[in-house]
Amino acid sequence: MRVAITGASGFVGSCVATCLVRRGHDVVGFGRRPRSGLAAPFRSYKQWDISAGPIAIDHFDGVVHCAAQVGQWGPRSVYESVNVGGTRSVLETFQRTPRFVHISTASVYALDQSTVKIPEDARVGEPLLTDYARTKAEAEQILAASGRPVIILRPHVVYGPGDATLLPRVLAARRFGRFPLPGNGRNRISVSSVFNLALAVELALESVDPSGVFNVADEEEPTIEEMLRTTLRRHGVGDRLLHIPHWAARTLAAVNEGVWRAARISSEPTLTRYAVAHLAESFTLDVACARARLGYSPPWTFRDAPLSLADLE
Repeated sequence: MRVAITGASGFVGSCVATCLVRRGHDVVGFGRRPRSGLAAPFRSYKQWDISAGPIAIDHFDGVVHCAAQVGQWGPRSVYESVNVGGTRSVLETFQRTPRFVHISTASVYALDQSTVKIPEDARVGEPLLTDYARTKAEAEQILAASGRPVIILRPHVVYGPGDATLLPRVLAARRFGRFPLPGNGRNRISVSSVFNLALAVELALESVDPSGVFNVADEEEPTIEEMLRTTLRRHGVGDRLLHIPHWAARTLAAVNEGVWRAARISSEPTLTRYAVAHLAESFTLDVACARARLGYSPPWTFRDAPLSLADLE
């Protein structure tokens, strides 16, 4: 299958592209970075900033839209430009491509409902804590309104080699050899290996049904403490945690955000309400739909997922 990957110069896009190539697909990557700035070389790669508008392309059998502005802070206009305007550009560019797979996020689920075993038909939209989540929810609305068949995948806390957000934040948050953890650490979460996500992408491209919304996560739902300790140990870092009362962390995060906004600091706050919610509260996904309709059976967990692309050999 000839497949286009947007966001191929980023974490998720590059891993998905690499996995599809190894599975025998003819992949062309599209990304904002120039070819010289890629972490791993592509045989076929084209530089494209999707926020700048649509482009002319050759024929493709499928497109995987991975490109996104990811984060929990920063100007809303940036998230809108890439996640909303960029999605419109990708839709227009690939309007004649038979298969369209969109990488969304489980962060689009409204937070005033149960966040345990969330099904795909749970409510999407406000209340949400970040402009990333809001614009990704809006991107899903645009795809739904387009009238074309689209498969939407909603992973949560994607981890793996090349991750520029989760692991770096965990390591940066350590103080005096300890990681400050809001809550008691017993809340359970769904996490998604980028390699399991790549598997879901391939299954979506080859699915008999060209449309649908699917949660994507690892099989195991660990406690946050277990996941953090294992992750730190696997990266050769001490796994000592410092538990902080949930209420105290939430209050500090709100104050922190207020200070950052008042001072118009562009960098991300050291602690946010979004981070506290994901570290101290349970958030698990029901992946039964992906199992039943896509044949999704994730082989990796945070305990044994490859730490580098070379480990996939």
